[in-house]
Amino acid sequence: MSWYLAVVRNYAGFKGRARRKEYWMFVFFNIIFTIIAMVIDNILGTIITPTYYGLFYVLYALIVLIPSLAVGVRRLHDVGKSGWFLFIALIPIIGAIWLLVLMCSDGESGANMYGPNPKESA
Repeated sequence: MSWYLAVVRNYAGFKGRARRKEYWMFVFFNIIFTIIAMVIDNILGTIITPTYYGLFYVLYALIVLIPSLAVGVRRLHDVGKSGWFLFIALIPIIGAIWLLVLMCSDGESGANMYGPNPKESA
């Protein structure tokens, strides 16, 4: 949970690098909180019928949009890629797989052009 809170505190920090653990713990807790928001929407009946998304889900998604992008960019910086590589996911099938491989790859050892290695400074 501390990794999730660290990402939320660094709300719009697009500079620097993020370890795999930081990124994937944020994703893990983000999925849990998304499911909780969906359950709350179903219990309270706040689902918007044509889209099947609820009020709490939409609010939560908007709240974590910028932190999600920021931690994704910092994760790409850790593997030595520009944050613009997030757009690679727009390529059908292959783009999402390539982005997944980048997010799962170990970061560059030592400092790179985006900053010092977060593993060494932790």
